[in-house]
Amino acid sequence: MQEFTPRQLDPKAERMLAIFAEQRFRRSQSNQRLRARMLVWSIRTKVVRSLKRTLDVTVASAALVASAPLMAATALAIKLESPGPIIFRQIRVGKDGEHFYCYKFRSMYVDAEVRRAELLALNESDGPVFKIKRDPRITRVGRFIRKLSIDELPQLVNVLKGEMSLVGPRPAIPSEVERYTFDQIARLRAMPGITGLQQVSGRSNLDFKRWIELDLQYIAEQSIWKDLEILLKTVPAVLSSRGAY
Repeated sequence: MQEFTPRQLDPKAERMLAIFAEQRFRRSQSNQRLRARMLVWSIRTKVVRSLKRTLDVTVASAALVASAPLMAATALAIKLESPGPIIFRQIRVGKDGEHFYCYKFRSMYVDAEVRRAELLALNESDGPVFKIKRDPRITRVGRFIRKLSIDELPQLVNVLKGEMSLVGPRPAIPSEVERYTFDQIARLRAMPGITGLQQVSGRSNLDFKRWIELDLQYIAEQSIWKDLEILLKTVPAVLSSRGAY
């Protein structure tokens, strides 16, 4: 019986086989490194999300208790000045385009939404948002509580409900989002916040392009330390009232 012997490869084929084996080995190593990086990223994202939620609930709960007397006084002032509800509810766009009711102390007269169409020509914003420094729809109490951001205190309830965060891009109304460009839609990747990088960098004094840039910067750099830094900067920003109207 004839004994089988493996066929000898020519030198060129041997080199090609060696190169192929080396490439497969390197590809395997690269895939393992990629999987490891993805695993680390996934774990980091979950940890950051969990810590952010813990920070939100803890601070929002404490802030609600601490601001209860101020909120009660604000509610009374609103009720005494003009007829209408104390709390204004408005549909806003949250993370990934989800809609929710955003709460604010009412700072305008009850017919404000109807009168908005009459004032569109006076819009001072360069983007799909509506801003007027001397908006005639704002009440006297409303002007004061807006100046110190007191009107946004009810949004602490939105935070506890998980619809908003303490820090993040400001939630937009659906009609504004409908006019977003492809790049601007990216700001919806984060949970909307009561305060954010835009709020501590000039608020309404910023043009819309810069506003979007700051929101996207926050999303790219998002961390617990970044949130704490913005929360600390919010206090002097509110007290200075720069860009608040």
